[in-house]
Amino acid sequence: MSRRSGLRRGAPLLAAALALGAVVAGPGVQAQGPPGLNHHPVLPSMVDGHPRGLSLGLFGGRPIKYHGGPVILGTTHAYAIWYGNWTAGAYPATPGLMTSFLGNDGGSPYFNINTTYSMTTGTTTTAVTNAVSFGGSAFIGYDNGKTTLSDADVATEVARGIASGQLPSTIADPNGVYFLLTSSDVRESSGFLTLYCGFHDDTTIGGVVTKYAFVGDPSRSLSSCATQTATSPNNNVAGDAMVNVAAHELEEAVTDPLLNAWYDNGGNENADKCAWNFGTSYTAANGSKANMKLRDGHDYYIQQNWLNVGNGACALSH
Repeated sequence: MSRRSGLRRGAPLLAAALALGAVVAGPGVQAQGPPGLNHHPVLPSMVDGHPRGLSLGLFGGRPIKYHGGPVILGTTHAYAIWYGNWTAGAYPATPGLMTSFLGNDGGSPYFNINTTYSMTTGTTTTAVTNAVSFGGSAFIGYDNGKTTLSDADVATEVARGIASGQLPSTIADPNGVYFLLTSSDVRESSGFLTLYCGFHDDTTIGGVVTKYAFVGDPSRSLSSCATQTATSPNNNVAGDAMVNVAAHELEEAVTDPLLNAWYDNGGNENADKCAWNFGTSYTAANGSKANMKLRDGHDYYIQQNWLNVGNGACALSH
């Protein structure tokens, strides 16, 4: 089983199987969840192994199941670690947008979908809480001088961001999800923009199991990881695309942080089951599509999440 789970697009291999009517499930989960299809070239019409437009996604009909692992209980703390150049050009707008989203997602009808997931310890079952707080940002520049990061580098930069002194504690937070966010000139060598749009995983920092996610600026290939490439709700197509990926990774990091809690028999986590399925939208003031407004007043266009009630369904709220 891969230790990574993430938001990704499908592959020619998967497309061929679909054309034959086959059901495809592969090992691996990207930093998002258990077994998935995360090492295949991108197809414009598919993301995360799911054809765009299916109401329940490719694996929507498969029940999501609890496999005994932990979920994040209580308030989830979201942290942002900004790698690369976030001071020039249009870049400064993205940290503000991401900070606003991460600080206002908790308590929303959208994040409330995650309360339909729980963990069982002995005879006690405890549900995820509809609470997310933004824990702070660390701007670390090109900390190691690299503009191409490996998967191992991503974990290393998360640790360095935590140790930078810019976040509330140098000790990893067991309820934290640390987002490593990279500027558009930074590449991730395992397949960012060709195999996936983001991922989540875990590592041990300071003796604490630490949940983290990778989300990169997709400006080099917007059509790979953005649904709107001309305009977007916050007049920042790359930033809005990053918010959508961050929402996906956050949901999975909370309900399947160690890749052994909630996923279906194809390895798809809750957000995977609704990847690139946006539900009902409306027209924002600038003419772009949006499907939710959070308490920060921003319009967002964010994929649906799997509501674990009854037979389950993709939804924008609960």
